[in-house]
Amino acid sequence: MLQQRRISSEHGGLWEFPGGKVEPGETCAEALVREIAEELGVAVDPGALDSLAFSTRRRTDGREIVLLLYTCREWRGEPVALDAEQVAWVCREALSGLAMPPLDIDLAGSLGSLLK
Repeated sequence: MLQQRRISSEHGGLWEFPGGKVEPGETCAEALVREIAEELGVAVDPGALDSLAFSTRRRTDGREIVLLLYTCREWRGEPVALDAEQVAWVCREALSGLAMPPLDIDLAGSLGSLLK
């Protein structure tokens, strides 16, 4: 599942894996569960998440950004674009044809070797 970032946001119009920032006191899985509910309106049990890959970049301000990619095979609800232009199910072969932010490109590239 990918979402297209709001046109008015940084990287507007690009496709990304849903998720967001980890808040103080949250684990990465708890943050993803919260973000998926906020962005897609879907309920996910943290126990249904399996870590798959990660990507890092240093920003021009010196901060390091880390994206973690998880798989999830069980959820409740139908994903909708609550905080994006649209959402779409995309097969991994089609990922290379989508405009994505750099870290998401890295994650998409890792899927070919990881999901065999």
